[in-house]
Amino acid sequence: MDSPEIRQALDALRHRLDGGRRTLLGIAGAPGSGKSTFASWLQQQFGADLAVVVPMDGFHLGNAIIDGTPLRQRKGATDTFDVGGYLSLLQRLVRRDEAVVYAPEFRRTLDEPVAASIAVPVSVPLVITEGNYLLAETPEWKNVRAQLDEVWFMDTPPALRLGRLVDRHVEFGMERTAAEAWAMGPDETNAVMIESTRQGADRIIPWG
Repeated sequence: MDSPEIRQALDALRHRLDGGRRTLLGIAGAPGSGKSTFASWLQQQFGADLAVVVPMDGFHLGNAIIDGTPLRQRKGATDTFDVGGYLSLLQRLVRRDEAVVYAPEFRRTLDEPVAASIAVPVSVPLVITEGNYLLAETPEWKNVRAQLDEVWFMDTPPALRLGRLVDRHVEFGMERTAAEAWAMGPDETNAVMIESTRQGADRIIPWG
């Protein structure tokens, strides 16, 4: 976790929080790049009273919506998320006018989002949201980006990223051959698009 870029980013984030206003920080990157691990580590640097992680993955469309449709074979693509719901949540978090806002999270053991699983009290000054498409260029995702004070992009070596991704798929029930096919198929298609958005990031975070 210790690199000059990460130390500099952490110092700047602490300085930003000194003003007392809420900061929404986005962590973007391709599948398997380490977004959730880094976001969790970042939260630990501030503590649960000061920082909460709200993953974009809580807005995966439910399996009842995508089963039996072409979306099932592209789960994880931009159009398999409820971007409107995600945007509404971020807007509520920006307004900071509710005692508690409840956010969904994605449970990999269920392969489903679960509503109202993450509490964000009004007192929390740092909200970290991580996801693939925070820098995507389509209008609906640009609206998401507009809610975020900064977006950092995870720069992870491709071989390491793919290896982690395959291992994760296997851990949650795929046969290794199927996991490799999915990682090199739908996941990689998404990764190529996501990598093309990195120039929009405020910081590049070297990882791995």
